[in-house]
Amino acid sequence: MTSEQEALVSLRLVPFRSVATLPVPNQKIKTEEDVHLWRSTRGYADYGLFLRRLNEAVVGRYLPWSSPHSFPTIQSTLRLLDTLDGWIDEIPPLPTPQRFGNLAFRTWGKRLEDECQSLLSALLPSQFHPAISHVSPYLLTSFGSFTRMDYGTGHETSFALFLLCLTLIRFLEPEPDLEREIVLTVFVRYMRLCWRLQDVYKLEPAGSHGVWGLDDYSFLGYIFGSAQLRDQSEIPVSAVLQPPLPPTNLYFLCISRIREVKYGPFHEHSSQLYSIAMGVKHWHKVNTGLFKMYEAEVLGKRVVVQHIPLGGVLEWDVPESRSGSTVVTQAGVRGL
Repeated sequence: MTSEQEALVSLRLVPFRSVATLPVPNQKIKTEEDVHLWRSTRGYADYGLFLRRLNEAVVGRYLPWSSPHSFPTIQSTLRLLDTLDGWIDEIPPLPTPQRFGNLAFRTWGKRLEDECQSLLSALLPSQFHPAISHVSPYLLTSFGSFTRMDYGTGHETSFALFLLCLTLIRFLEPEPDLEREIVLTVFVRYMRLCWRLQDVYKLEPAGSHGVWGLDDYSFLGYIFGSAQLRDQSEIPVSAVLQPPLPPTNLYFLCISRIREVKYGPFHEHSSQLYSIAMGVKHWHKVNTGLFKMYEAEVLGKRVVVQHIPLGGVLEWDVPESRSGSTVVTQAGVRGL
């Protein structure tokens, strides 16, 4: 366990017996002020702590990951993702001329909406079933918009919040060995599933910043990948500019994915990543900087987070007074 891991406080527990009394999550962010209010809530603090714990769990651990442990909850979560992947074979793209958004994605999404309850009933033991209505909204928003037929960092965040909720109710245990599995097996599997959805159904980037964004579709893979590389000095940050890259960490996987789907000079289509590679010397600084960028450019942007359901397990405890959104808590875990 790293010293940073030891310094992190534990994630709070939401007893599954109490979940039925909580309000069902829904969309609460409608204005810029709502974004600031969200950043003052316990749910936001839980998410920041959760990402920090995942980040620390993978420092110095590389892909392909061969786990020394067997966690039934991880295996059942992977089976759920495998099921969703199998639906792509059963719902082929339609022969339409659109550049983005094959209409078959809506059929895939309708199947997810119809079968979400049964999928989660199979995933969760019966004592956790009262939580299904609280975690299903996050799963449903994890793979893209079935209306706009796009995918972006808000959908990726929804999946991370889905995993957070499963951890808060203790279906997934917040301890380093399992948290490592969440990143190196579950999140990697989710990432590959989303890449396949993007390719097969030609999903448009959601709210892309274009050339000025870090990535058209995702962000968390870069955070976790830079954590994997954080404490070593043999591989310079600039190595990402020298393909082909070994698939040993999520940062390299994400860079390689960009090179598969984009053409032209890297510094032109991925200027942020190029600037990081040229201007930042140490992976530790990359990791720290990406957390700050994620908070500002993803969690701090209304157009990104307005579709994320909040409340219930992911507590929306906005202050009585709306005049100030800064709340001081122990260990500074109210932010990222």
